[in-house]
Amino acid sequence: MKAMMKCRNMFALGLVCWLFDRDLNLVANFLREKFAKKPAIAEANIKVIQAGYDYGHNTHSSTVNVYRVESKEKVPGRYMDITGNKATAYGFIAAAEKAGLKLYLGSYPITPATDVLHELSKHKSCGVITVQCEDEIAGCSSALGASFAGALGVTSTSGPGICLKSEAMNLAVIMELPLVVLDVQRGGPATGLPTKSEQTDLLQALFGRNGESPMPVMAATSPTDCFDAAYQACKIALEHMTPVVLLTDAFVANGSGAFKLPEMAKLDPINPPYVPEELKGKWTPYMRAENGTRYWAVPGREGFAHILGGLEKDSNTGAISTNPENHDLMTRLRQQKIANIQVPDLEVDGDVNDADLLIVGFGSTYGHLRSAMDELRGKGYKVAQTHFKYLNPLPKNTAAVLSKYKKVVVAEQNMGQLAGYLRMKVDNFVPFQFNQVKGQPFVVEELVNAFEEIIKK
Repeated sequence: MKAMMKCRNMFALGLVCWLFDRDLNLVANFLREKFAKKPAIAEANIKVIQAGYDYGHNTHSSTVNVYRVESKEKVPGRYMDITGNKATAYGFIAAAEKAGLKLYLGSYPITPATDVLHELSKHKSCGVITVQCEDEIAGCSSALGASFAGALGVTSTSGPGICLKSEAMNLAVIMELPLVVLDVQRGGPATGLPTKSEQTDLLQALFGRNGESPMPVMAATSPTDCFDAAYQACKIALEHMTPVVLLTDAFVANGSGAFKLPEMAKLDPINPPYVPEELKGKWTPYMRAENGTRYWAVPGREGFAHILGGLEKDSNTGAISTNPENHDLMTRLRQQKIANIQVPDLEVDGDVNDADLLIVGFGSTYGHLRSAMDELRGKGYKVAQTHFKYLNPLPKNTAAVLSKYKKVVVAEQNMGQLAGYLRMKVDNFVPFQFNQVKGQPFVVEELVNAFEEIIKK
């Protein structure tokens, strides 16, 4: 009996091989190589795998579909299995190293973001400073202080923590300092569903602060994409002197994938807008570069002493100002600075030129929506897909893409936040919507059925 129980995993492997139409010879060859010195063990395991395969073929064939997942072309390099939270942490480390800065994380433990704090705390040798603060407010405020001092300031949390950090995030907006705020979304409201996944913080990230407080917002699309998203969020924060919100969620944060280790030399350069030395004696705190970004004077540089704070400042002198015309000007300057950020255009996959339906989503739902598109195209329907990673500012071709197709469906794990936001930004845009708030990833079959009904309308 004990020996039989040890074979359960091999039986399950055989069943999975049947379910996904995989060649058993590949498994058999691997086992014979692994147990070359113990051929009896190899053959015993192969026999059990064959039994699992036969069980699926003989028992389940009438009720379960067999799937085929084609392998991607292999790209040479070093790979590791990585979770989304670990990839996010590595993205922060890489960005700080590329920019030549210390990385500071001020954080308060909260599910499902705590792993980022745990991971970064292991990398003091890379110049990483981590502080487990007494609360969310302190975590964000200390990260902002680190940015003022010349470091890359990062804070991590989930939806309830964003509520508490909002005042310090607003302070970062008016002080125009780099700060990355990681929101690993979970089910809400309040304590809600701490271990479940949702996309319900989008509008909070875009608008959840007092006053006109524009802030770039990004969303990672997969566990391995978390590295690139974190890196790009840091690049935007440092080069445009602004806080940035990076949205992931429990699904991608705890999910994993094969991650190709990047080469530092091939990563995009990060060039913070340090105040030029020739402005010494003439510089004021809100003097701007050509793209509208405030120059960064790190404390300690002789001749560039200054004061920042939460009260509105005069655009010319940097002194506190209550002048209404100046406040209007500073509000518009902060908004224009965000609008000037260059983000990649939307890409469209599938039947790009003649689709009867365009599927739209953002963040972690990319894989499910892509699978739904592929299944619908397999049924003979003309379907395309586009997916948002950059949510503020939106890609410049957003209106052109969304206006091109007869029918558009916006699918998201909330009650329609992206759809409402796009209606606000794109004239005469009235999409169909697919919304679920179950704390679970989409089910592809449900997506296919719902989209098929839309196509037939």
